[in-house]
Amino acid sequence: MKHKHWLLPASLLLSLFLGACAAQPDSAKTGVTTIPKSWIDADTGHKIVRLSDEPGSRSLYFHQNAYAASGDKLLISVDNPKGVAVVDLTSLKVTRLYQDPNIGILFMGPKGREVYLTHIPPQDGQVVHPQNELQSPTKILAVNIDTGAVREVATIARGKIHSINSDETLLIGAFAEEEHNLETGPRDSRFEARYEAVDANGQPLSFADAKEVRMDERLEKRIPMQMFTINIKTGEQRTIMHSTDWLNHIQFSPVDPELVMYSHEGPWHKVDRIWLTDIHGLTPQSIHTRMMNMEIAGHEFWSFDGSKIYYDLQTPRGQDFWLASYDIQTGERVWRHMERDEWSVHFNVSRDGSMFAGDGGDSEMVAKAKDGKWIYLFDSQAVNDVAGISARNAKDLIKPATLKATKLVNMQHHDYRLEPNITFTPDGKWLVFRSNMHGPVHVYAVEISKH
Repeated sequence: MKHKHWLLPASLLLSLFLGACAAQPDSAKTGVTTIPKSWIDADTGHKIVRLSDEPGSRSLYFHQNAYAASGDKLLISVDNPKGVAVVDLTSLKVTRLYQDPNIGILFMGPKGREVYLTHIPPQDGQVVHPQNELQSPTKILAVNIDTGAVREVATIARGKIHSINSDETLLIGAFAEEEHNLETGPRDSRFEARYEAVDANGQPLSFADAKEVRMDERLEKRIPMQMFTINIKTGEQRTIMHSTDWLNHIQFSPVDPELVMYSHEGPWHKVDRIWLTDIHGLTPQSIHTRMMNMEIAGHEFWSFDGSKIYYDLQTPRGQDFWLASYDIQTGERVWRHMERDEWSVHFNVSRDGSMFAGDGGDSEMVAKAKDGKWIYLFDSQAVNDVAGISARNAKDLIKPATLKATKLVNMQHHDYRLEPNITFTPDGKWLVFRSNMHGPVHVYAVEISKH
């Protein structure tokens, strides 16, 4: 279904950008304390709008739905006090919807007008942060984004909820039978997480390498886990998988209410990460088979029509970079090649499947990019047979393509310990992301077209 005239009409854009800055200031480096509401990126020529009003605001993780089904509202988290807010994408008005220091945002329901939240009671007077292996009782709430009405969905004894199915009948999550915290201390409010480790000589590792060490420690513990569903109507919890592999990144298909993609978490070069199953115990199917040592595949996500699984593929890690896809009906595989600097922490796809985007990365990350701190738009271009002559088994082979990159936002002043987590707006006209480029974390949107 197409929704017309809902996102940033021309008259509103004109008023927003009158007096906009020609270049983006950076408060951490220049001392500028006023963060612009809008500006034109001096390096790319694209318009950027700050959607959030309050410092400490964040958009959702890249594959968690943050948009109302009608496309008119965007969910963001807010801080001080902690809560959830709704951005009206026509007027850009931000409205606090619900606040409580003990909540966390899960996602927006794909059909209705409710945002799903977690509520974890404080322990010993301290707020419990939703880390990896939660052992605390967690209440699941649903809040109507129009009326603010709150209802209790269920309470789980431990673990965390990952996804909701397409008809909003089931939630899915996982729990481990013992606690393990990847992080080494309290988080800086500007960043996503805190990972610390040392090398064989006792020297501190980079953020990215420390994360690898901490993940490997967790993987090798082989903690027994269960994947479970929650019936949204009755609150009934049902286990659908037992495993000593580390279950994570669980995502219901956007169209099949019983189909589930999930990961075996850990250092990507060590695990077979991407799997497909269903809620009835279907034998799990591995989606990608490693062909060389140090090959990695991960940060998997669905196409919006549910036909494809996309993922970051490197052959080998840190050397050759692809955005790969697997068609779950036909088995067709497409590998889209990109340059080192264009590799991104996360990729995403527009709802119609015509555009891809990436949120870039810094020099310490897997690509070791020299100039990778950009928000990118990608156009996929097929590598066609020469003179129309095909190999006899061409239909059975991986189809190669290349990604043609367009830079949308200069992220030079962004610290990638906060991942931008780009998402396309439902109409495909804007990319939404989070950034600390001006110091405090805010939610921004960049317009894909230029005028």
